[in-house]
Amino acid sequence: MRNFYADAWRDVRGTTAIEFAIVGPAFITLVIALVYLCMCLFAIGSIHYAVEAGARCAAVRTTECTDATSTLAYTKSQYFGPSSTPAFTYNPAAACGHSVSGSLSYAVDLGLRNVIIPITATACFP
Repeated sequence: MRNFYADAWRDVRGTTAIEFAIVGPAFITLVIALVYLCMCLFAIGSIHYAVEAGARCAAVRTTECTDATSTLAYTKSQYFGPSSTPAFTYNPAAACGHSVSGSLSYAVDLGLRNVIIPITATACFP
């Protein structure tokens, strides 16, 4: 007569499913977190690029960026980030030259709660 419990401990059927049930959620969470991190880094890089381009346009391209409105419109057109359009400000009389600043709130949905990451950038071009 065979011992049922001894045979059950030697049986390896289903171990792959159990291992995936343990490792799978952690791996999927890691992949989703990596995607959110990449999108946040892209938003940071994009807002920095936009304010630098806006400040440069105000200082160098005086026919295209003639006043504050056209400079801010040009700066908004240079933002390609994943979030909504940031709030940009322009200061033509800054101590360093033409200064453009931008800020946005990047929202990360974690499922149970949302985390807001504030992103700001400032560029000045003489």
